[in-house]
Amino acid sequence: MTGRIRTVAKRGIDVLRDPSLNKGSAFPNRERMALGLEGLLPPGVSTLESQIRRVMWNLRNKAEPLDRYIYLRSLQDRNETLFHATLIEHLEELAPVVYTPTVGQAVERFSHIFRGARGLFITPENIGRIDEILSSAASEEIGIIVCTDNEGILGIGDQGVGGIGIPIGKLAIYVAAGGFAPGACLPISLDVGTNNQELLADALYIGRRRPRLKGTEYEEFIAAFVEGVKRNCPGAVLQWEDFSRDRAWDNLESYHDKLPCFNDDIQGTAAVVHAGLLGALRRAERPLSRACIAVLGAGASGVGVASALISALQAEGLSFQEASAQVLVFDSQGLVLTSRGDLPDYKRRIAHAPETVREWGLDPKGDLSLEKVVATARPCVMIGLSGHRGALPEAVVRSMAAEHERPIIFVLSNPCTNVEAHPHDVIRWSGGRAIVAVGSPFEPLEYAGHRHRFSQVNNFYAFPGIGAGAWLSRARMISDGMLLAAAEAIHGELTADDLAQGLVLPAGPRLRVVATDVTEAVMREAVREGLAQAPLPDDPHDAVTRWQYVARYLDYEAV
Repeated sequence: MTGRIRTVAKRGIDVLRDPSLNKGSAFPNRERMALGLEGLLPPGVSTLESQIRRVMWNLRNKAEPLDRYIYLRSLQDRNETLFHATLIEHLEELAPVVYTPTVGQAVERFSHIFRGARGLFITPENIGRIDEILSSAASEEIGIIVCTDNEGILGIGDQGVGGIGIPIGKLAIYVAAGGFAPGACLPISLDVGTNNQELLADALYIGRRRPRLKGTEYEEFIAAFVEGVKRNCPGAVLQWEDFSRDRAWDNLESYHDKLPCFNDDIQGTAAVVHAGLLGALRRAERPLSRACIAVLGAGASGVGVASALISALQAEGLSFQEASAQVLVFDSQGLVLTSRGDLPDYKRRIAHAPETVREWGLDPKGDLSLEKVVATARPCVMIGLSGHRGALPEAVVRSMAAEHERPIIFVLSNPCTNVEAHPHDVIRWSGGRAIVAVGSPFEPLEYAGHRHRFSQVNNFYAFPGIGAGAWLSRARMISDGMLLAAAEAIHGELTADDLAQGLVLPAGPRLRVVATDVTEAVMREAVREGLAQAPLPDDPHDAVTRWQYVARYLDYEAV
């Protein structure tokens, strides 16, 4: 393939069955004759633009989000160029369909709505042939891999083989926003079994019907997978996705310096929450260095966000002890303390010392509930990442509103049914003064003469640019500094108009613009830290823009 001309060896129906080649009704007459398509298509020749209009007409006539998801996934498996062109042009409207929240429904019903395979399914039975599997899957150089072991899917837990829907959805955003070419993207399900008894009892379930691997067997499986990726996809960025909280941290700590990899639930979430918090603090006219922050939820995302915010506070000039004292993390037992005997290792990094609690006048062995600690420590920021509906009670919101003119409250758990508090309720409980952001889309609220819009603190602001920046710089690893640079780049795209609309993150239609800035920032930081194996271009922004994939039909020549 040179320029806009691609040579094609396939003929007839084989061309139409190849999603990377198929143009559907847009094949011009010359190509229909040359490729043996005459009589296999209706005589009218469509443009890509008219095909996009047809797709959107069909989508908008489907009432249920899952039906729209199935339609788009079928289109992707039939005509990749049209799928990506439609997604790029209508990204704000379609991102919730191909990604959160609709993808959660699709994952739950994967075996029932299955039409065809996309990506790879690595199991304990075939891990020994991973070189053969990876080499047969890559039609071109792989730049980004998203893998999941399916255990910690969104807020719905172990979904077995159906978890592959998450990597597929993420990679669609990597193309539309990040600019990766479709052929450079590889979704992988690490199907190590499932402990979901409902799935195992389902006659239609198409995953591995065995309990999940654990212990040494699981660790050896992951090690073999990582080594296979390093051998067959050198330099590719590996994104860990939706692992259980313990395994998410274990895998990240074991392999973060072995290849360029990151965990989106931990680090991608942290970057976009950090960016959203900078926007909210800007609206509240409060500096980050003086913010006391409560994080409700101590899973992978909660601990990742807390760790990142401690680092951000240190970058503001605070010591580690000072920064840690300003970030309070809560789990089902209340404030997380180092004195707990059964505290998992991954929580120790964000746990408070009992002495800190005593300084507040509280008993470390007494009531350390969210209500009690908020009333005493008076945080101005609440970040909900608990995964539990109603975890943020009205009394806590009213307490924060009584202490602060503009309390900042992010209710981020997905899907919408798991949100800590409905954002409309938060606005009402705070008398309309809270600055509220969400994890899933919610309709605006008219209250007390004001229209309250809610920024979606979604990882799609962060991961496309993080992956692209690491890939283009050929980074040896992805550092905390690169993630901090990503958060600051996202915030840098927040405009005065965004703020005037009540947003804390850039408006959705600018996702590719945001991703371009994040990519450039990550590249620059990789070079600054000596992690890049590729030189920084003279004009990085121009280089990124020229590299980004444009969804258009190439001209075909028969061979």
